[in-house]
Amino acid sequence: MAVNVGIVGTGIYIPEKFMTAAEISSATKGVWSEEAVFQKLGIRKKPIPGEADGTQEMGAMAALDCLINTGINPEEIDVVISIGEEWKEYPLTTSALYIMGKIGAVNAWGIDLQNRCCTTVSALKIAKDMLIADDTINTILIAGGYRNGDFVDYSDKNMSMMYNLAAGGGAIILKKNHGKNLLLGSHIIGDGTLARAAGVEIGGISNPITCDNMEIASKSLRLMDPVGMKNRLNEVSMPNWYKCIDKAFEKSGIDKSKVDYLAILHMKRSAHIDMLRELNLSEEQSIYLEDYGHIGQIDQILSIHLGLEQGKIKEGSVIAMIAAGIGYVWAANVIKWGV
Repeated sequence: MAVNVGIVGTGIYIPEKFMTAAEISSATKGVWSEEAVFQKLGIRKKPIPGEADGTQEMGAMAALDCLINTGINPEEIDVVISIGEEWKEYPLTTSALYIMGKIGAVNAWGIDLQNRCCTTVSALKIAKDMLIADDTINTILIAGGYRNGDFVDYSDKNMSMMYNLAAGGGAIILKKNHGKNLLLGSHIIGDGTLARAAGVEIGGISNPITCDNMEIASKSLRLMDPVGMKNRLNEVSMPNWYKCIDKAFEKSGIDKSKVDYLAILHMKRSAHIDMLRELNLSEEQSIYLEDYGHIGQIDQILSIHLGLEQGKIKEGSVIAMIAAGIGYVWAANVIKWGV
């Protein structure tokens, strides 16, 4: 009998503190007006981390929320895949193992995965492949936290595309032969020519923190090749994204016209609307995350979580989950909700 893989449920953690459009405008010293931050960048407010909101901790809190929402016993979990970012409480610690310890997943093993803002979509594909290939794996928890907004320098005009970076955690549980909420086809494209077009410039092996640069190191997430990145993305980004969507539906055996809901990361308002139009969807068939900003790879989990809460995802809904991340990576998968 063919194996199916379904989503049992989701969990979310959102910090209590928020940064408003007015505060973002002020941080840019008025280069971006409050109205432009809201209307163009599409940010009304975004969560920012409090004192206890570490990357690993937020992932663990989202995982605990997921266990409550699904009723899954943590001892049932066979694998924990961390989708949390590399910017975390302590470098070289394994986030998946921290989450396992916090939630009591005593029978699991864990691994960290990273694909920037495509990590959730990529992890879902990898988890599905694991569940199909390994008879001993039946339940996988995917969870992680994100707070890369810590690195944003609002005085850097090139960084306006990342003014939306926020903080939070997300979790999702997959189960073999769940029989509903099926994860179907996925497709991912990478472009290695953009591998170092953006990143944290100071603090790694190539450019370590010193007495001379320590003041700017904490805000050194930058476009290291802004012209080259823009030119290359203008050439390949949307074609790659649409190819991922087409291929994911093709692999799913579902016509793309059947899509009912778009679970998409936060982007500028005009791009979000263009994507909906391309897929012949109305604004009611997605959630624009203007009150959350861009919580990296957590966005897709958050979108599904909110879509279920708001009744936009129903029995029989066909969901396109799509992402793009610096590196540069594009990804899509298809989910058929319900039985």
